[in-house]
Amino acid sequence: MKPLRALIIEDEPLAATRLAGLLQKQPMPVEVVGTAESVAEAEALLRNSGTAPDVLLLDIHLADGLSFELFERLEIRCPVIFTTAYDKYALRAFKVNSIDYLLKPIDPEEITAALQKLVQRRETAAPAPFDTALLAQVLAQVRQPAHEYKSRFVVRVGEHLKAVPVEDIAYFASLEKATLLHTHEGRRLVVDYTLEQLEALLDPREFFRLNRAYLARATAIRDIIHYTNSRLQTILQPAPPDNDTVLVSREKVSTFKEWLDR
Repeated sequence: MKPLRALIIEDEPLAATRLAGLLQKQPMPVEVVGTAESVAEAEALLRNSGTAPDVLLLDIHLADGLSFELFERLEIRCPVIFTTAYDKYALRAFKVNSIDYLLKPIDPEEITAALQKLVQRRETAAPAPFDTALLAQVLAQVRQPAHEYKSRFVVRVGEHLKAVPVEDIAYFASLEKATLLHTHEGRRLVVDYTLEQLEALLDPREFFRLNRAYLARATAIRDIIHYTNSRLQTILQPAPPDNDTVLVSREKVSTFKEWLDR
């Protein structure tokens, strides 16, 4: 099988390196034909006929602007997989030429599924240019003010309701059928959300899902210790109930390190 020629457009060097590593581990052969950190660099590579990628892996925010500007300057006919830390950009609107979009930190299984979709579509249909009217609509959306994540949670304290600012929260923990909010001061309060729901409501730059039971704020992670079998143990402040050992799930270790390095 002829290798897929992939062009990575990503302004974070660590993220670009990790993405290239994920591409090398795919079940189908993938060749990285270049990387770019800015709109200008990407434009130069795409104008170079020698690059000729089969797929673009395209971050939204680049060093010198939004990557969507490329579609205003060039006619891009190869499929695109968008990568972003936010889902606010209405990427589902790109149904003509975009194969998929991946939320950071990128899950290895999701990128495999996106590339397999690309291969299947390439075998059945010729690529088409982007709908310029649709592009203009999405550009208007992304240039609006940034999405606002949840800023406070209302919890019950006895017979009273109390609003807890997100800044006061150290981490969330799932305990049996309840989700507990832990403040930096050591208070534990029940919230009416699952950890999955909280992941979507909180800024992913500030909070990380360590495992099935813990969603922690960066400032609550006091220490990180190498554990057995390539896992990591996090020391949270305040300490979890019963001094529970909080490990980063093995499959999340790489993305956890990337998240910490932002």
